[in-house]
Amino acid sequence: MTENVDDTGDADRVGTVDMLIVNAGLVVTMDGAWRVLDGAGIAVGDGRIVAIGRDDELQRTYRDVTTLDADGGWIIPGLIDAHQHLTGDRLARCSIPDDLRSGDAIIEWALPLHGAHDGDDDELSATLACVEAVRNGVTTIVEAGTVAHPDRVALAARRVGVRVALGRWGWDIGDGPHVAPATDVVDRAAALLDAFPPHGDDLVHGWVTLVGHDLMSDELVIAATALARERGARITYHLSPTEADGRAYLARTGRRPVLHLDALGVLGPEVLLAHALHVDDGELDALLANDVAVAACPWAYLRLGQGMAGAARYIELVERGGRLALGCDSENAGDQIDVLRAAALFAGIAKDAAIDPTQPGAHLALELATIRGAAAIGRGDDLGSIEVGKRADLVILDSRRPEWQPVGADPALQLVWGTDGRAVRHVVIDGRVVVRDGACTGVDESALAARAVGASTNLAQRAGVPRRSRWPITPP
Repeated sequence: MTENVDDTGDADRVGTVDMLIVNAGLVVTMDGAWRVLDGAGIAVGDGRIVAIGRDDELQRTYRDVTTLDADGGWIIPGLIDAHQHLTGDRLARCSIPDDLRSGDAIIEWALPLHGAHDGDDDELSATLACVEAVRNGVTTIVEAGTVAHPDRVALAARRVGVRVALGRWGWDIGDGPHVAPATDVVDRAAALLDAFPPHGDDLVHGWVTLVGHDLMSDELVIAATALARERGARITYHLSPTEADGRAYLARTGRRPVLHLDALGVLGPEVLLAHALHVDDGELDALLANDVAVAACPWAYLRLGQGMAGAARYIELVERGGRLALGCDSENAGDQIDVLRAAALFAGIAKDAAIDPTQPGAHLALELATIRGAAAIGRGDDLGSIEVGKRADLVILDSRRPEWQPVGADPALQLVWGTDGRAVRHVVIDGRVVVRDGACTGVDESALAARAVGASTNLAQRAGVPRRSRWPITPP
């Protein structure tokens, strides 16, 4: 249902203004009342939404400011990607085979690539990923922690203009790049929080990030959680995308993963678990009791054959009051950073797994990509919806594209089932235009692509991973 824009009223106008977004079609606010405004304009100032109202009224009130013409396009809140690897696999895009046995993509590809990465690779890889993300309407990314050079990744994020919750890979069990004693891992995490405070107005915020799985000792996860709590930061790690974690924890501790972590006292609202796909009744109860958030990455589970359709408890988690977001994961698990695409897949699998078309669909999926996603990562107060006072993270979609015609009656159905990131025309993050007419404003995309070609080949050679096609590529 659409509403008349007059409902916003003059009382909503506060603060200074430096940009007006005008000539919009629908504004899909995702504000909890699910208002969809027909023909609204948005006034932006100091990185926040200052006013929402009719174009003519806003232009009379706020003169001599920059104007961004939406040209009839729809405006939605910036999309939340709650689990995204920005480095490593990005430079091996669409090269990791999709028929490997479980875990082989990590052992044979991801670990060698991360081990061979230098600072230039981290920055280039992160720049590529951030550009793709913003061009698909993603304005906030929770980095999954696979970076060895966080300062270089922060440079990339700031250059592109995207929000990044930044962590550094931490593990103290097993073999691989950057494995270290628990005390060293925690010291590195503390140094990252010093460099990138978890609060404030900077686009880059520090998180405590562990690899997770069964690659963190009890000592490490206890100390890392204590650090996060002491600093008011958030902590994220991988858990149970397959049954392997369940088997490993049972063998090592006698308990399933979530129950063991609960017994250690390390679960709480500051925790964001990536995946938590294979959890039993007791584990689901523990997640809910501790208000633990979960990032679901549906394309990963399909590409890697991890059993989402048969195992996922995500709908039950949400219906029982849990916090859930969507993520796009990494190149061995999806190859695209497109949250709208992930939202459609999530909704489709939920219906198909239950063999029930009445299961939650597009409306829930769009909430997970926006307002629910923001709440899951601890940013529900300032991100995820279009409301006065929130950060000005806005996406303008081209509703005149052929695949939109005729435009559907229900905006959520149109946005989830009827389009994807290719419809993004403009993106505003923190009040700054970072994508204009489909191109990133802060990066020379042609030069970036040219650099990526040589860097990809060089990294593959250093890492000792093949760059080959199953189908021969030959001259004509």
